[in-house]
Order: sequence, then C-alpha cells, then structure tokens
Amino acid sequence: MSKKKVPIVAIVGRANVGKSSLFNALLGRREAIVADEPGTTRDSVTLKAELESGKQFWLVDTAGMKPAEDEFELTIQEQIVEATEAADVILITVDGSTIITEEDRRVVKLAFKSGKKLALLVNKADKAKQDQIDSFEKLGIKPLIATSATQKIGFEDLEETLEELLPDAVIQEDDDRIRLALLGRPNVGKSSLYNALAKKQQAIVADRAGTTRDVNHTVVKVQGREIELLDTAGIRRSGKIEKGVEHFSVLRSLAAIEQADICLLLLDANELSTALDQKIAGLIKEAGKGLVIVVSKWDTVDKDAYTRDDLARGIAHEFNFVPWAPLVFTSSVDGKNVTKLFDLALEIMERRAQRITTRKLNVWLKKVLDAHPPSGLKNRQPKLRYMVQEDWNPIPSFKIFGAQTKFLHWSYKRHMERRMREEWDYAGTPVQLWFIDRDVEKQRDAKFGGRKFKNNGNRDRVS
Repeated sequence: MSKKKVPIVAIVGRANVGKSSLFNALLGRREAIVADEPGTTRDSVTLKAELESGKQFWLVDTAGMKPAEDEFELTIQEQIVEATEAADVILITVDGSTIITEEDRRVVKLAFKSGKKLALLVNKADKAKQDQIDSFEKLGIKPLIATSATQKIGFEDLEETLEELLPDAVIQEDDDRIRLALLGRPNVGKSSLYNALAKKQQAIVADRAGTTRDVNHTVVKVQGREIELLDTAGIRRSGKIEKGVEHFSVLRSLAAIEQADICLLLLDANELSTALDQKIAGLIKEAGKGLVIVVSKWDTVDKDAYTRDDLARGIAHEFNFVPWAPLVFTSSVDGKNVTKLFDLALEIMERRAQRITTRKLNVWLKKVLDAHPPSGLKNRQPKLRYMVQEDWNPIPSFKIFGAQTKFLHWSYKRHMERRMREEWDYAGTPVQLWFIDRDVEKQRDAKFGGRKFKNNGNRDRVS
C-alpha cells in the first residue's frame, strides 16, 4: 500500500543560540502538537508539527553542540552526523547578536556535507543590528532568515521556507511489502529476535545494510507475503548517557518507525516497563503504526503457573494508553512464539486495511448516540451528525462531522473509540477519530479562499 513518510526537521547549532526557544515558539504559533492526551509518555524534544497548508513534520530540538573536550566526549561532528542521518531538512541556528564562531563554521561545514536541504536562522535578531545579521551571509547558506523567538520575528518567513522545503509526502510505491521494525532499549534482545525471525522462514529474499548505520534490513517471505525486518540500535536511557546521544538514538529509531507499518517493542523480561519503554510506545502510537509489545528473554525467567499472568497485568497497567496492543512472551533461544509474531503482523495489516461502508458507520454512530449522547455546557451542546472513513489514510481513520465538537469531553471520545473497537476488530493498531465542526470548517475555508486541507478546521483527534 502507498504510504506517506512524515519528514523530519532538525534544529541544530551550538549551545545557547536559542534553539529550544525557536522550537517552542514555532509549535506554539501553530498550536500544532498533533496529540496531547492523558497517559502518553513522549519525548519532550520531538513533536509532530503542522503548517497552515496541512503539511506535517517531526520537529526536533537538538542538544547544544559541545566541544570535544567536554566531559562526555561528545563532539560536534558526532552530533551533526547523527542529526543529518535522520533529518530531511536542517535548520542551522546561530546567535545574531554575536560574531560567527569557529563552532558555527564547523556545524555549517558538516551540514553541507549531508546533502540535505538547509536554512540558516539568525536568531536573537531583536538584539542585533542589520550589519551583524548580514555578516552571517558569509556562511553561504540560503535562505537566511532573521528570527527572534521572544519577539516572534521572522516566523512567517520561516513557515514559508518550510512550506517550500518540505515535500507534500514521500510516497512509498505499492509493493505489497509489510515493514516490521524492532525497537527497544539496548540489550533487550532485538538482534537475537531479528536473526531468529529471519532463520525461521523458507527463504531470505534480500539482506542488506541500511542507509543509516543503525538500521539493518532483511526481507523474508511469509505465507506468500514479503515482510521487511528493520533492526534498530537500542534507545538509551535518560541519566545513563549524555542527553544529546540519547536524543539522537531516539531520532534514528523515529526514522525507522516512520518507515514501518508495524513495530515490535521489545521489553527485557528481567527489567520490564521502564519510562523509556513507555516513551517509545508513545512515539509509535503518535506515528499511527501498528504495535505489538514483546517480552523477550522469557527463557531466563524463573516462573511458576502465575508468573505470566502477574507480569501481563503489570504491563497492561503501565501501557494503559495503548490497551489495543497485543502482548507476546518470546524467547529467541528456544524459538518460543517467534513465528507467532509473523502471524500477528499479517493479522494487524488486514485490520489496518479493512474498510467500513459509510452506511454501516452511520448506523453504528446512531446506536452509540442513542445509548449515550454526549454531554456539554449550557447552549454548547455537541452534536455529531455523520461520519465517514478516510480512504487515503493507511491508518484506520474516521471523520465525524457535527457542531460544537470542541466541547466534547475527552472521556466521551475515548468511549466512542472503545465502542468502535467492540464493533470492529482493530487489535494491534491505533484508530484515529477526527471530530470536525462544520461551522468552523466553513469559516476556515472562507478565510483561506476555499482551499481544502485534509483534516483541518476545528478538529480534535483521538487515537
């Protein structure tokens, strides 16, 4: 099936040039965090943003570049290489109130080598004179945009630049191949499971190194379908290693998530459910991918008849924001439940591809509303009139049109998702419900000259 890859925009630069302020101001200007809901643990410096045209992208705030003599031995070159491997667009940020530094030049030189699309943000422009800003033209990067996060200077130019640099979508042609990514912390057994999955099959169709140093690809054939396995490097834990390194390991895995249809999140049976595991699950859910939670190294656990059920209850509690994700206990050593993962992947892909007729959806909607209508405020009663499925979206996604939809309580949206899952089997995949206020949508269309944007208007999403 053809799929959209959400591009990645990385903000890079030396320390104290205002990268985080730009990051927050750019998100705040568009109020563009796609999902902000209870229970989801997410990376504080990687969020999905959206331009006025509807183009979406991952916006990444990177750690400040540090000299090689830093106590963590983290060089500028290493961070830039990490960023450019995953990013589609790089926003190089400098401090306009100072002169060009040697660190600025090194950042620019390495960014040029990446071959990626670049823009130069001369930040803190409110504190700089025009000749200071103009002096950064010597770096040779165009476009050059003078910005100020505190004064909101240059953001219209920045958004216009992003509109030009970002593709509408990167389309993967329909090759009928299922892409299955293995994710998790270091040493949870990803490579062992990767090898076990490959060896269990009749034939390995292809085996090649990935374009990034941490992702390897192997294509196998299962029940007549090609499944591409993506083996990623481990995502490091906070506090154990410098923030910049951990961040970029998340970024590289984020790129693998975007390539995948379904993600296997591996948990070590001897160290279950850390905060980082939850963060990874949140990123997978945010990307709209299928998810299977895999407890690895099950052969190393001392267990009795109750061990599995006790652990399953604890995991279900910790991952209650993805209650639809199947849980599988595996061992790469003895092969326990390894082939079951392929069966689950095929089943999840079938569920993601199922299409429900508009008639059936609206019969269901009426049944739900009759049984439990939404509550609201005085003179602000939400009304849900009809719904349709988005045919173009590889994620099961549904538009529900009505009035006063912004007054729908999040608990009612959750209620609707639960009822939908009771009616149709969507185990293993997120479901997106878009609540669209027709009156607000008409106002938006009038404001923007009748241009139609997917999923815009006054909308809320639950997934």
